[in-house]
Amino acid sequence: MGGELPFPEVPHAVPPRDARALSKAFLRELAAREEGTAEHQYVRNTLIEMNMSLVVHAAGRFRSRGDEREDILQVGMIGLIKAIDRFDLSREVEFATFAVPYIVGEIKRFFRDNTWAVHVPRRLQEARVELAKATDELSARLGRAPRPSELAPVMDLSEDEVVEAQVAANGYHSTSLDARLAGDSEEEDAALADLIGQEDPALALFEEFHTLAPLVEALAPRDRLLLHLRFVEELTQTEIGERIGVSQMQVSRLLARSLDRLRDGMVEDAGGGREECAG
Repeated sequence: MGGELPFPEVPHAVPPRDARALSKAFLRELAAREEGTAEHQYVRNTLIEMNMSLVVHAAGRFRSRGDEREDILQVGMIGLIKAIDRFDLSREVEFATFAVPYIVGEIKRFFRDNTWAVHVPRRLQEARVELAKATDELSARLGRAPRPSELAPVMDLSEDEVVEAQVAANGYHSTSLDARLAGDSEEEDAALADLIGQEDPALALFEEFHTLAPLVEALAPRDRLLLHLRFVEELTQTEIGERIGVSQMQVSRLLARSLDRLRDGMVEDAGGGREECAG
């Protein structure tokens, strides 16, 4: 199967450099296979094994947590699998570049959900367990989230100590954005998402970067150099002019032209995506 694809006998033993070169071909093969078939599963499993080195590399960032290494590797593998399933061949980006953020993100999520994110005194760590029990008990009885004044007698603590325990509990796990926050009356209850948070600009930036990369690559070499000098080396237009031997006015005009082309390309890409969704 797989035509001329060289399916390695021991995929996880393929050197990282060779794995990078083979992954693109295997990803094309995966896209061509029907999901649920033995062929699709075989190609997918081979891709996973070939790219295990990405997980090992990402896990190395968390080497200080040596006693959790096996857990880290396991959740990192989940990130790798998600990256394989979500990779888009139409994007001109290396698979490794795409996969590593998924792997690292899955590992960070593991720490967020399973360990204390910040140092919390032992008494407050223990109070978290009692707080959870009391909250569940009163929530079932009242039909809503209990207030600190209602939790205090159940936990045999003062209201201030209950609030302190609630704050400390946030150092162990994240709170759902759908969690209800109690007000003075039931009508004043609100979801956490109604009060805090905003869209993470990094998510849009990640998508825009992969849309922008092929547009930049299509520019003339001098135009790419100008963009690099201006936005990577952060030189002024005058410094750029001195570097390449043109006037500041010419630099300004050339940069404006390149930025217009990139902006037009981004708009066309977004428009094409909307048409596809509409269709």
